[in-house]
Amino acid sequence: MEEIGVGGGVGGGGGGYWWWSAASTAQLALGIKSYRKGFSGDSRFMPLKAFSVASLFVGATASAAVAFLHSSGIHSVRLSLSLSESISGGT
Repeated sequence: MEEIGVGGGVGGGGGGYWWWSAASTAQLALGIKSYRKGFSGDSRFMPLKAFSVASLFVGATASAAVAFLHSSGIHSVRLSLSLSESISGGT
């Protein structure tokens, strides 16, 4: 079975999760700023603006999850699956 890495080795080693943390923080800050600004302009663009703000929050959550996985030492899907099997007792 081929091992699938989480994050593609961004950052080149053990400190790669800092990049994911920075991305998460930037996306969260931009999402909060956009949310607080509210809607201004043509009402036809409201769904697009709402989707873009929601995408920022989803992207921030995903980046934070990858940063957590990298910082906790889980660098592949295979390792994550074996860890979950050992926790659940192999059932």
